[in-house]
Amino acid sequence: MPKRMINPSPLPQPDGYSHAIGVTGGELIFLAAQDATDENGAIVAPGDIVIQYEQVLRNLFVVMKEAGGVMQDIVKMNIYLTDARKYTDNFEALREVHQAYFEDYAPAIALLEVKSLYRREALVVCDGIAVIEPEEKD
Repeated sequence: MPKRMINPSPLPQPDGYSHAIGVTGGELIFLAAQDATDENGAIVAPGDIVIQYEQVLRNLFVVMKEAGGVMQDIVKMNIYLTDARKYTDNFEALREVHQAYFEDYAPAIALLEVKSLYRREALVVCDGIAVIEPEEKD
């Protein structure tokens, strides 16, 4: 699905995100918040934000695949962290995990530090919006 990246020159040039993305047509997919829950319902790697972020993205990947899309169809993503310092301390490792799922594509991202998450062991949760190309009807 064609996307128009909107990164105005008066704003700092984004690194790893886009200021906005324009899309015409397609099916909207509203992604519920995903935490680092594994297939058994347990939060993986308590205390490790990098491994938890990888599980979060793996969960989003599974949802997108089931919806008929790919990670690059996500146009808006919110990342909720319980500790922004853990994020900055592990920035490069988190960037590598992020790029493994999104490659060079950068959705519009909000990064928010929150007091706590529903699952107390969770350090990071992501939700978002995707736009996937509609299936062609025969």
